[in-house]
Amino acid sequence: MLMVKNLSKSLENNKILDNINFELKDKQITALLGVNGAGKTTLMRCLAGVYEPDAGSVVFDNFSVKDNRKKYLQNIAYVPELGGLYLDMTVFEYLTFIAALNGGCDKKIFAQTVKALELESVIDKKCAALSKGYKKRTALAAALLKQPKLLILDEPTEGLDPKQKIALRKLLKKYAENNTILISTHIMEEVSALASHIILINKGQIICDAPESEIRKVVPDGNFELLFSNLDGDMQ
Repeated sequence: MLMVKNLSKSLENNKILDNINFELKDKQITALLGVNGAGKTTLMRCLAGVYEPDAGSVVFDNFSVKDNRKKYLQNIAYVPELGGLYLDMTVFEYLTFIAALNGGCDKKIFAQTVKALELESVIDKKCAALSKGYKKRTALAAALLKQPKLLILDEPTEGLDPKQKIALRKLLKKYAENNTILISTHIMEEVSALASHIILINKGQIICDAPESEIRKVVPDGNFELLFSNLDGDMQ
């Protein structure tokens, strides 16, 4: 699905990513883990086309992202931690606007997405008036309307209550049956509940890239927090 080869990125003369290599497979949810400053956000921004890598390459569905940027962006969606909503729009206006930017959206998919993310009660509210949880769900809904082959999510369940988390996990697992998802999270329960593969990044380098089941075998009691015990971060 997606292969990252020897990717490096510096910001303000600081090397944030150093020769990154990994693969995201079809129909899989991968968790990107790392302490604050490990390089997770910079990596996701490189994959989302926000940043241009200094070196290395990204291959998606057997074509070079650098040579086919437009085609790549048509097939992915990125939801940053803080969303990126137009706060003066209502939820309906925002979703309709984003759908139009992506070439339109089937009415059935629109209705199903709104229902799945439980946005009916706020559909006519201004985005500025939404709680953090509703803002995150609105941003995710906008991404899902595009039906991307690759969905990149930064802290997708932060700000959601337990019931909402369960519903979102169910939705993402269903979506991953036909697509690929990369999530960044600090919440260890999300790793166990969602991901079948784990990539651990520290100081801009991949230090672990393995199936969740294999890592669980070597982590006492399945306590993934132990993966962080001797790590520190000082990047972005």
